[in-house]
Amino acid sequence: MQKWRPVLAVAALSVALGTLTACGNDTGTGDTAAAAASGPWSFTDGSGQVVKADKKPTRIIAHAGEAAALLSFGIKPVGVYADEPVKTDPNLKNLDLAGIEILGEEWGKIDVEKAAALRPDLIVGDWWPAEKAHSGMEEGVDEKSKKLADLAPVVGVAQGKSIVALAEGYEDLAESLGADVNSPQIAANKKRFEQAVETFKAATASKPGLTVAAMSPSTEKVYVANPEYAPELLDLQTWGLKVINPASPDPAFPYWENLSWENADTYQPDLILFDGRSFTPTANAEWGTKQPTWFKIKAAKAGAAVSWPAFWLHTYADFATELDKLTQAVKAADPNVGN
Repeated sequence: MQKWRPVLAVAALSVALGTLTACGNDTGTGDTAAAAASGPWSFTDGSGQVVKADKKPTRIIAHAGEAAALLSFGIKPVGVYADEPVKTDPNLKNLDLAGIEILGEEWGKIDVEKAAALRPDLIVGDWWPAEKAHSGMEEGVDEKSKKLADLAPVVGVAQGKSIVALAEGYEDLAESLGADVNSPQIAANKKRFEQAVETFKAATASKPGLTVAAMSPSTEKVYVANPEYAPELLDLQTWGLKVINPASPDPAFPYWENLSWENADTYQPDLILFDGRSFTPTANAEWGTKQPTWFKIKAAKAGAAVSWPAFWLHTYADFATELDKLTQAVKAADPNVGN
């Protein structure tokens, strides 16, 4: 497994994400730029450090999800680095990226020379508390990619206990950069999200015995996500879904519990939340063919699996779209499958 929280080794993944609706990545205020730079600027980073500048940053380089968040408030970065091709990245694939320099389309690989030519005055990447690093600068990335941090101050919201808090944090950042965060489109996205949450809560309340496990099979192991380090799973738990907390997360890398294929059936959920970065409609059956012990998990045998938006959500609109999908899966699930 690659030494970082969202992505498993390349050999373990077949990135084929379910298509997101266009409204899921609605940029809201279009291509409007941030207000002209003026006065001193500061923002409290997810690490707790206050990042300051003499004037409001306008030439921003951002990681993929963070770029999507800024774009949703009308802040257009000059450059973006992603962890996979932008055509498949769930944050970016439906967005207009015209005029934005693509600086990387593979985790851990950023073209810093090209980034330097953009003359950035701010780098935006999530802060990951477990690794004490920003996106793109974690342990395991190319050392030369880390030099991105030498070009400008780095700031980001912490991947903490809630995607809602993450989205709110990027709303605050966008506002500090001059965005109009009270536009009608942004209000509509928030309203749709709030409605999706209420519908999801009603669905989970109707299935009080339903249990789920967030899982990501790979060639060597089965990874079971630890909700403590997955804010979207913590939100689902808060809203009533019984997401299993694995008993023995990897002490050195607590995002997952690592199960051998012989022990794939350690947990017997009623519904599998399949890592959305490797999920296809046929993935469940394919893993059963590759690794027969996958079907020792009763939910896998029953075909009770749905895509889980693992580690990528940053906006109210995207979360609303994904919640709607999960709500339908909960409604259709049998709470006795894992018995």
